[in-house]
Amino acid sequence: MNRAPAFMPVSSSDSASTQAPGLPAATSNFYLAMRILPREQRDAMYAVYAFCRAVDDVADDRVGSRSERRAELDRWRADIAALYAGNAPARVADLAEPVRRFELDQADFLAIIDGMQMDVDEDIRAPDLAKLDLYCDRVASAVGRLSVRIFGVPRELGPKLAHHLGRALQLTNILRDLDEDAEIGRLYLPREKLAAAGITTTDPHTVLASPALASVCDFVAGEAERHFAEANAIIAQAPRATTIAPRLMRDVYHLILEKLKARGWSAPRARVRTPKGRVILAVLRARLF
Repeated sequence: MNRAPAFMPVSSSDSASTQAPGLPAATSNFYLAMRILPREQRDAMYAVYAFCRAVDDVADDRVGSRSERRAELDRWRADIAALYAGNAPARVADLAEPVRRFELDQADFLAIIDGMQMDVDEDIRAPDLAKLDLYCDRVASAVGRLSVRIFGVPRELGPKLAHHLGRALQLTNILRDLDEDAEIGRLYLPREKLAAAGITTTDPHTVLASPALASVCDFVAGEAERHFAEANAIIAQAPRATTIAPRLMRDVYHLILEKLKARGWSAPRARVRTPKGRVILAVLRARLF
């Protein structure tokens, strides 16, 4: 539910249901970010997006059993292996040219699948900090590593940017989706910080009703801010033409984080959304300034 791969948030507000299969909705933040890229980069990102949406849907399919969803993720792993062996199955065929042109790493595609499997294997509830960081790396920063190769971020900067911006976006998404995740039995707030706040249960609804919730959310928000700051420093070192999309997603998601902090963490928690005008302004700023 709250997976937001780096630079291309996959969430209910970015649903592709009104578009052709595999394409992002025309009103989504991701669509707006990618529209300002050169065609080859845009098409490559759409192909990566389609892959991410497909495996994300497997993870969030509440109808199939866990064993059925694990088997489907294994089929995706086999398809990625076939792609890199030069015999791409139809559903990953659109990735063949981006993989060749931008030298995308097979390990990053597999890491994304591994991240989805974490949600298939169990309904994650209060992971420890190490597990939360691993989850963020797989479902967000791994996509960021693919993305920065497509954007042309210098190799000495790209992985670091993917590391920090991916985590910043994912932690922001976790805070945004607290209630939605609780409805499907998931809670991504770190176990150590819950314990430090005196919260001993991992039941999502009980945690979200606790008066001590704010201190845990403030910690996660602080970690997101730290990663945003690290990403900003890296962006400042990179050629501007290579960071158009990262700067846009940074601006949009940092605005979401600011709105979340201003709203507070106590129930009832109104859903935070980004006004379309602010997104368009961020697009112009990323493209022109």
